[in-house]
Amino acid sequence: MPKRGLESTMKKGFDNDLYIRQQSEHIRQRIDQFGGKLYLEFGGKLFDDYHASRVLPGFEPDSKMRMLCELRADAEIIIAISAADIEKSRVRGDLGISYAEEVFRLIGIFREHGLYVGSVVITRYAAQPVVDAFRRRLREVGVPSFLHYSIPGYPSDIAHIVSDEGYGRNEYVETKKPLVVVTAPGPGSGKMATCLSQLYHEYRRGVKAGYAKFETFPVWNLPLKHPVNIAYEAATVDLDDVNMIDPFHLEKYGVTTVNYNRDVEIFPVLHAMLEKIQGSSPYFSPTDMGVNMAGSCIVDEEAVNEAARREILRRYYQTAVKEKRTGSDGTLTSKMELLLNRAEVSPEVRPVIAAAGARAEETGKPAGAMELPDGTLVTGKTTDLLGASAALLLNALKRLAGIDQEQDIIRPEALKPICDLKTRHLHHKNPRLHSDEVLIALSISSARSAEAAKALEQLEKLRGCDAHFTVILSRADEKTYQALGLYATCEPQVEIKH
Repeated sequence: MPKRGLESTMKKGFDNDLYIRQQSEHIRQRIDQFGGKLYLEFGGKLFDDYHASRVLPGFEPDSKMRMLCELRADAEIIIAISAADIEKSRVRGDLGISYAEEVFRLIGIFREHGLYVGSVVITRYAAQPVVDAFRRRLREVGVPSFLHYSIPGYPSDIAHIVSDEGYGRNEYVETKKPLVVVTAPGPGSGKMATCLSQLYHEYRRGVKAGYAKFETFPVWNLPLKHPVNIAYEAATVDLDDVNMIDPFHLEKYGVTTVNYNRDVEIFPVLHAMLEKIQGSSPYFSPTDMGVNMAGSCIVDEEAVNEAARREILRRYYQTAVKEKRTGSDGTLTSKMELLLNRAEVSPEVRPVIAAAGARAEETGKPAGAMELPDGTLVTGKTTDLLGASAALLLNALKRLAGIDQEQDIIRPEALKPICDLKTRHLHHKNPRLHSDEVLIALSISSARSAEAAKALEQLEKLRGCDAHFTVILSRADEKTYQALGLYATCEPQVEIKH
């Protein structure tokens, strides 16, 4: 798990320990509700949930994993993956690895935490050779795999789906623990279908079992226009997820709760399937199915609101930059602007935006700004030897180390040979150092310079700091800032080389 940075000026708005206790207990209650067997569909990220930690300050990125570890004695894990995603080598955008490789990564992480991975279910199997090779790899790491098939008429033909020719054709996974967590490398993997297929087989065998869903967002007991829920829409703007009032819950209980369009749309079908499998459905609304307790663990509403508004603005810039890079028509950026208006977000919620713009106007060149843990704003400008992102990193480290901003902690004569190497031998057009290159130079300098060593020791304090640039960062700089745990955004402008 990643190391945690220092406390920042952002107030704690979420009680993480309370969340782990309440969430664990609520899941145990749901297991008991169904007589001791629960299939829990786990949506979103089980770990490295940085979105949740940004919008709920105090939420740790590994909170859900820690919560699951509280239940490890009673839990086993099924990982679902679509055969079509294996065949097409579908890639996770955030990690840059295929869904197939992500399955093996998940297996390794779960095992490291003492969690039992019982099996992998391959959905929509159609005898693809690459899938058969994937199954052989699973056998080599000691994980059995089971095959589920495409069902004609899915999801509308309930009578066919819930029959021996539908779910009955799928291979049954014999599970051993009261809690079966069904997760996946990404969306569209067939988690819900896996849960329902297992329920069908369990009831055919006379075993009582239930189904529930764990999604952190949207938070069902926060208002529809709450910044945290709008931040979820901003994060999934490319998926067309839309938050909405759960009409089934409102009709049944007279209580307003929030869900999202896909769960609301599929609920009548899911309700009918549960009735056919179990004789009656235990749920009257999509909200009923959920077990998320995040909304009950917010302890500072103002802090959470500010954090969520900052995240909405970050998502706006990320979307605008992505559309600029791909030459898209700006449709998603326009949607993001609507979300900014709904959440009443202005650039002032992130002071780094104005600071970066002012520095660029002053120098006439691309610039950046960073907000340090104590709220101090530091800027960096483009120079002959350093790009704005590299200069900003050095200035931030110097400020944290108590070193004068004008003092060189890497001598210019040490930087120039690196720049010459880039242009003369590696044939780069831009001689300026990227962020990763300047960190390597700083590391080398730290062997002989006490100031450089002191600056280098401050790196972990940058985790969770906000940054903004007046032009689009290079992929190399973007990757470095992400690795350091910085929340960096850019104006959707390409640097014009003179």
